[in-house]
Amino acid sequence: MDRIVTPSWRKPAGMLIILTLLLLWCVAIVSLSGLVGRWHWALQLAFYIAAGIAWLWLLPMRRMLSWMETGRFR
Repeated sequence: MDRIVTPSWRKPAGMLIILTLLLLWCVAIVSLSGLVGRWHWALQLAFYIAAGIAWLWLLPMRRMLSWMETGRFR
């Protein structure tokens, strides 16, 4: 027999939360562009790489994806 799987509400809710957080993160980083734009290009590159890595691994993205899959923030 086929098993009926009901979709979880966590995935659409998580995607909306991720998009909202991503928008807020982008606004925060872009608001710093006036200051960062005065730096040497290598420092700008390092800043934007660090900001991107911080978003993916240090801030809620990794935990949010885990919660969407398992229901736990671990």
